[in-house]
Amino acid sequence: MKFKQFSMTVAALCVAGTALAAPATGPIAAPKLGMVYDAGGKFDKSFNQSAFEGLQRFSKETGVKVLEVQANSDTQAEQVMRGLARKKVDMIAAIGFSQTQAVQKVAKEFPNVRFVLIDSVAQGANIESVMFKEQEGSYLVGVAAAMASKSQKLGFVGGMDIPLIRAFACGYGQGAKAQSPNVEIVQNMVGTTAAAWNDPAKGGELARAQFDRGVDVVFAVAGGSGMGTLQMAKTKGKLAIGVDSNQNYLHPGTMLTSMVKRVDVAIYDSFMGVKNGTWKAGVHYKGLKEGGVDWVLDKDNRAVVTPAIEKRVNAVRTDIINGKIKVIDYRAGSSCPV
Repeated sequence: MKFKQFSMTVAALCVAGTALAAPATGPIAAPKLGMVYDAGGKFDKSFNQSAFEGLQRFSKETGVKVLEVQANSDTQAEQVMRGLARKKVDMIAAIGFSQTQAVQKVAKEFPNVRFVLIDSVAQGANIESVMFKEQEGSYLVGVAAAMASKSQKLGFVGGMDIPLIRAFACGYGQGAKAQSPNVEIVQNMVGTTAAAWNDPAKGGELARAQFDRGVDVVFAVAGGSGMGTLQMAKTKGKLAIGVDSNQNYLHPGTMLTSMVKRVDVAIYDSFMGVKNGTWKAGVHYKGLKEGGVDWVLDKDNRAVVTPAIEKRVNAVRTDIINGKIKVIDYRAGSSCPV
């Protein structure tokens, strides 16, 4: 979908100057909503798809349709957001940290449009920023990986080398080392640009190299690139861990588990908040306690998760929620302890 380039007029500048005013409150029976996916696309079987599933649930329950657009670059994200805002939508959901600057800029121009930004923080009275405690869910799958590994060599394949993905890796390492102090972790990133999310061949190659080094469990946090990692694990008869969405169904028998990040719930709640008049701007953090992240045990991985793994991971889960275990967030400024 393409929108005409927006030319800011003097009148628009005046509007932008009122950006600190919050949008009107109150229920909206049939809100007009928009969703902007990042470069991974809504069918990435991971992060974007989770957002899409939240959209689907909302639409099914309310009958409200949502305008959907994909942005392949930061510049394009700004253009399509501005186009949606000019259609007088009530809310725009921006999926992914790469859209932070676009949200920050466009939200100022359209103070009466609400924005929900996933995985980053933008400031404004009309912006809701949703952040996840990925390190907590990653800690759980790290425990599971260490218990399932026979070689005591674990792998991690990340997508774009950014603090967010480092936070996954750090949480994973903390959980693994807490369970098995002598476990070795091999870590690789697909790349340093947005293209790193869409290179399954590279994701597979990195996993193959890790398996050749003795790794027998790999955690893929790489969007579409992770599909290659999961496939390589199946090919080599190794175990893999999915991310964001429940990916256990992709390769039953070689999927140890998935570290789910409930982007779907965040989107559903935000859209429903606009409809019901309960939406609030601000920064919201969602971890295990808030139902924002978790590990998955279902029919597709039941055969590879032993009762001992299940018992241990659930005990650790409870300890994190109760504050007995503190998982360090790599993004908090301190170095990763593992």
